[in-house]
Amino acid sequence: MCVFDIASLKHRLEDDADWWSIPDAELAEVNRGNVAFLNLGSDGKYSFTFAEEVQCPQVEVNLRVPSGRLFAGAAEEVTAEAFEPEAARGGMFIDIQPGEYTLRVSRDGNEISLSLHLAHGSNRNEFDSLIRI
Repeated sequence: MCVFDIASLKHRLEDDADWWSIPDAELAEVNRGNVAFLNLGSDGKYSFTFAEEVQCPQVEVNLRVPSGRLFAGAAEEVTAEAFEPEAARGGMFIDIQPGEYTLRVSRDGNEISLSLHLAHGSNRNEFDSLIRI
């Protein structure tokens, strides 16, 4: 699963469709605050909801939101090969005020809860490894 502002990955439009499956490339974009890739461990049916607040988040990711148009959904829809997300695999678009945000995430089985909050500080992240929830 991934969450990102459409404008944050424009530089990936001409990349190979699987650019995000290369761990170093994925981690670099996450640490730049361009995208939150949430590795779920296996394929399957997952549902997600955006809430006002996520209690006991398992992970927090800082995100740059330059356009205010966020996509949340399957990582297979991430920007690449001249395509941008269409929310064709159950994903969704969210329109919010542009800015710097912190995405808080928790998971209970196949249910994923997300919340967005204006960030206080850097929009970068300092993950040493890929995010797994």
